[in-house]
Amino acid sequence: MPSPTYTLIASNTLSTSAASVTFSSIPSTYTDLVLRCSFVDAGATGVQPMGAGTYGLRITGVSGTTSQRFIRGNGSAASSSSISGLYMADINGTGSTFTSVEIYIPSYTASQNKPISSFSAAEANATTAYISAVAALYQNTSAISSFSLDLLGDSFAVGSSFFLYGLKNS
Repeated sequence: MPSPTYTLIASNTLSTSAASVTFSSIPSTYTDLVLRCSFVDAGATGVQPMGAGTYGLRITGVSGTTSQRFIRGNGSAASSSSISGLYMADINGTGSTFTSVEIYIPSYTASQNKPISSFSAAEANATTAYISAVAALYQNTSAISSFSLDLLGDSFAVGSSFFLYGLKNS
């Protein structure tokens, strides 16, 4: 099987804090999408687990239901649960420590439900850090041509960066 070719579709490094980051007019010429981001929560809430209260990196701007499972570990305990919505990562709120996330969306133009996976690492310069994996099924058969990311209850800090790649098997 040939290795995929990554092509940068769009990037955004924030010069001011932002409540959300949007990727629009995504071309339909690729087989898969990969979003890589490194961001800081502009607030001071500390590490927040996915689905805890109003915090979490969330994909918005797409309509459809999801079924989702996540696993998370913090070095001393592990957990697994189902959550609703497209929450893709734990976050931190130290103002200086970045959370790293990779979100993979295969077959984003196919006329079928779309699996989405993500892996993230977050820590708060304190005693707790998280690594998490999410497996979601986005239940909509329309092609994904745009989406937004937001931090529920807060915003992305200056210096947060987001890179959207298209993958094409060559």
